[in-house]
Amino acid sequence: MSQVIELGNINLNCPANCQCHNTHFFGPDRQIIRRGQAFNFYVHFQNRDWDDSVDQIVFTVETGSLRPCESNKTKCTFPMGRCLDQTCWSASYKTHQPKCINVSVFPPSNACIGRYIFNIQVTSHGHTYQRCLGDFYVLFNPWCADDPVYMDNQAHREEYVLNEHGILYEGVHKHITSRPWHFGQFEDGILDICLKVLDIGASYHHGSDRDHCWRNDPVHVSMVVNHMVRSNKNNDYLKGTKPFSWNGSVPILQQWYNGRCRPVRYGYCGSLAAVMCTVMRCLGIPSRVVTNFCFPCSTENPLGINEIFDCTGKNLCGKDKLWRYHCWNESWMARRDLKQCCGDWQCLDPTPLETGRGSACSGPTWVRSIREGELDLDYDGHHLFSRLNSNYIGWLSQNNAKKTKLFCDTWPCGQHLSTKSVGSDQCEDITGTYKYELGSLKSKEAYYRAYRRIHPGYCNASNCHIDRELSSLHNPFLSDSGVNMRLKMANCPMYGEDVQLHWLLENLRNEPKNLNFNLCAQIITYNGCPMDQFWKDKVNVTLGPREEISFCNPLQEDMKNCIMTLEGCGLFKEPMTIE
Repeated sequence: MSQVIELGNINLNCPANCQCHNTHFFGPDRQIIRRGQAFNFYVHFQNRDWDDSVDQIVFTVETGSLRPCESNKTKCTFPMGRCLDQTCWSASYKTHQPKCINVSVFPPSNACIGRYIFNIQVTSHGHTYQRCLGDFYVLFNPWCADDPVYMDNQAHREEYVLNEHGILYEGVHKHITSRPWHFGQFEDGILDICLKVLDIGASYHHGSDRDHCWRNDPVHVSMVVNHMVRSNKNNDYLKGTKPFSWNGSVPILQQWYNGRCRPVRYGYCGSLAAVMCTVMRCLGIPSRVVTNFCFPCSTENPLGINEIFDCTGKNLCGKDKLWRYHCWNESWMARRDLKQCCGDWQCLDPTPLETGRGSACSGPTWVRSIREGELDLDYDGHHLFSRLNSNYIGWLSQNNAKKTKLFCDTWPCGQHLSTKSVGSDQCEDITGTYKYELGSLKSKEAYYRAYRRIHPGYCNASNCHIDRELSSLHNPFLSDSGVNMRLKMANCPMYGEDVQLHWLLENLRNEPKNLNFNLCAQIITYNGCPMDQFWKDKVNVTLGPREEISFCNPLQEDMKNCIMTLEGCGLFKEPMTIE
């Protein structure tokens, strides 16, 4: 009579599995695998060969801290057979050598991500016993065509999942600067920290009664991460780290984890988006940081951003603020909730922005829906469309508290959207993924669709009706009155030296003109907050018919590490960075 088979050593084969699953960057000592792809290990027996006529193995995997159960997909028990079933958790084996079998375990492409406990139960001749095999980790799999995060380009997977080094773009649209950033998604301990982010965020998204079952969906996971990486608006930078002093995600995540999950002070939009990118890449969701130049942080009126000037040209900063740049995160996934069969970029913004219902994080929002103006499909689509397509309106504040419209410009918002190129440190302009070329037929059609959804009163309005409404916003520009004016930098601004500006005026008419100008220079921080004027002047100019003249004005500036714009009534001109 055969003996009860006795388990011997079990080799989990971690280094080889991690190499096959593209998780070896975490290190070879832990079993970290990606769903939708089998992993293998070796089971040794002490006393005889395996005989499936009298021996049986059943595996149990479970994840989550609160009552894992099969009904919510946080626990699964499955037998070992001769072949794998790729629709569910399954296991198969083949003989490897005497008294040893090679076992393959398949985690389905809809398995919950996270840390699992792995148990084996052996039944032999009616005798049953168990052993815990330890733990292993399951991540999203952009190499698996059945996973919603599947990305079919290997170069893109290497950039958006495996690359630990990135670049954040800052500055202004005509002077884009770069900041190196270390994402560090494979650094020691970061995976456990990222899973802790999901643990803490679970109560926000589903409540503790649902536990970990939502972790099989990248949409829900991204919403939790987006909420968890948000900032606190009450920032006293003297009581924390200055936002621009960070150069990587790892110290931020470690400080949060080691500080018992208390908020880290402080970050700005770039560091928030970069930390989110780290968490998403660590979990297996392809992600990248995007920078947009000229971005309204709040919109008092949809599709309109207001700036107010006094009679000297000083920016008084109305309720709306125009950020010089703003960063957010894009993540790649197929949205099952939108019936998408293929992956595409989804916009996720962890920086809380004003929405009319208070401040909130945005997304996930399908980037293509923003470009097409299909705003009823998605989370926060109308807010993002408004901020990328707002008219920029300048007002003159008068002593009697009335305002006079100076100009309306359709250009500034949503320009030069930038991200790091695949496989290089070059900047890639991806504006075309968010909006069609200004003035094109497709751009107008998208705007009409969005306008009808943002303004319910125009849901049945014709395109001509909307055009008439938009035309009422526009006042004549300076050039329409027969004068062309430009400000140009005459030198590269250097700390401690005068800034030389060329002011060019041209009379476009055949009659002379007598003009009065109020000019000023004023510091505007990157998030749109005006500071004091440091230069202003009044100029009377007489131009003969078709005459063109130029002036050179020295501006003395004694501040460093700031972003400065030169503005006058009716102007939105050359910004410059003082290093």
